[in-house]
Amino acid sequence: MRITIAQINATIGDFTGNKEKILALTRQAQAEHGSDLVLFPELAVCGYPPMDLLDQDRFVELNIRTIHILQREIPQDIAVGVGFVNRNPYLRGKSLVNAYGILLNGKVVFQQVKTLLPTYDVFDEARNFESAQQWPVFEWKGERIGVAICEDVWRETDIPGTNYLRDPVRELLDQGISLLCVPSASPYIAGKLKVRRALAERICVRGNIPLVYINAVGANDSIIFDGRSFIVAPPETLREGSVKGRLLKLSAKAFEEDLLTWDSSAPGRSVVYKGEAAEIEHQDPFNVGLTRQELDVLEAALVMGIREYMDKCGFTKAHLGLSGGIDSALVAYLAVQAVGKDKVVCFSMPSRFSSPGSKEDAGELAARLGCRYVSLPIEMVYTGFLATLEEVFEGRPFDVAEENLQARIRGTLLMAFSNKFDSMLLTTGNKSELAMGYCTLYGDMDGALGPIGDLFKTEVFALCRRINEKALAAQGRMIIPEEILTKAPSAELRFNQKDEDSLPPYEKLDTILKLYLFENLSKDEIMERGFDGDLSGWIIKTVARAEFKRRQAPPVLKVSPRAFGMGRRMPIAREVYEV
Repeated sequence: MRITIAQINATIGDFTGNKEKILALTRQAQAEHGSDLVLFPELAVCGYPPMDLLDQDRFVELNIRTIHILQREIPQDIAVGVGFVNRNPYLRGKSLVNAYGILLNGKVVFQQVKTLLPTYDVFDEARNFESAQQWPVFEWKGERIGVAICEDVWRETDIPGTNYLRDPVRELLDQGISLLCVPSASPYIAGKLKVRRALAERICVRGNIPLVYINAVGANDSIIFDGRSFIVAPPETLREGSVKGRLLKLSAKAFEEDLLTWDSSAPGRSVVYKGEAAEIEHQDPFNVGLTRQELDVLEAALVMGIREYMDKCGFTKAHLGLSGGIDSALVAYLAVQAVGKDKVVCFSMPSRFSSPGSKEDAGELAARLGCRYVSLPIEMVYTGFLATLEEVFEGRPFDVAEENLQARIRGTLLMAFSNKFDSMLLTTGNKSELAMGYCTLYGDMDGALGPIGDLFKTEVFALCRRINEKALAAQGRMIIPEEILTKAPSAELRFNQKDEDSLPPYEKLDTILKLYLFENLSKDEIMERGFDGDLSGWIIKTVARAEFKRRQAPPVLKVSPRAFGMGRRMPIAREVYEV
């Protein structure tokens, strides 16, 4: 049997567009690949995650109506698996289920309901869906096929909140399936592909069966889907190109729609279209826990995240404030890669505290990127604000109020441009700053999307250096000026200001933040890792006090195990206790 993975980019609520993609790729798979079975990702009909759109009966009805249309329009004699929202077929529980149906010759001939409903990180499926109570087997072309939807194969992980009692994979293996299909909408996290494949290999060995992993691609809001669907199988099943003692991996493209076809019935003569063998590099050249390959994938994820967010929100142009610092330099580069240099405008908005070097560096970067560069000095506006506030501020020294005025003036100007020209404003803050509240509400936090809001400062440096490394090898010239990479980070809101006047060195800060945010370690536990207790306690309390700022920040592109926003839900008004 020829099995095709149809890795598509589904838009939430675009039932017509998603349907047309399903039909087009099904026809292509049948005509060009001779496919017997085409498999689409989890909730491909409505897009993932639908969140509280599921409370709208019209949304659910349009989703089911789309299934009926597909039943009529899918070509004959080809089975097609699609994820969709369905009414609960059981006698009790939530009214909806996360379902995967197989359509064949005008009928829904098979349906599997998702069993394990994640409620951690960005997931909240138990809020809307009822869990599976049955695990049927679909027989087609000599194969006994089981379906485990996304989280259903993650039971054996140690992720907090995944202490599941049921084991849907075991239920299916006990029924003698010969093939396991895993339709998924698994978000991208740096390094996650290795975990996905390790889980698949474990199941493959445990059941001695092939596993077909069908992942979504694209981005919806903060969540990025990397695609990279794959097939793993015991070497005796996929012999061509296999290495003795290892499982062969066949992978679809990253961050692109793709078709990947495998002939399961011809072990020694497997036919693979557009298959890519994954190469894993183990070096960590920039000391941030990411290889060069993983940094390249991270860049591709962020570029796609910007492009998708703009496209699905109806924007064709983007702009940002270009300070001459490393954060805005990276965002400018990513924006140009996402939508093109002709659709990005960079604004320099110098004040009396801006150094000549920063202004020069910003201009040089814009020139290298080839995008429009506009200088809007804010001194006149700033002087006017100070004059207006002079009586109110009388007798008080210059402090954070006067510093933040500059950031808010810049935010106002950038939002004015957004309104006038229908351009999306990109914020340039990183995760270290967001964690510590080292940012200004209604100032540098203004914008519609935070492309690097889930990158620690050390990761920003690493990604920029990798970008330059590639540019130097390809063009003989770095894209991001070296001066931007080597200068001491500064907000330049007062004379001779440096970030380290207010924050610990970023190498130390980021390490402590990772221990607290990713591993939920307490101050004492962080001390056991060799860090100063007073510093660790101060960082933890500062993160808690800054929650009110993050609640008002734009969405960030999620690339880590725990991003600020929908992946980390904390109360604002609370006692900041000793952790």
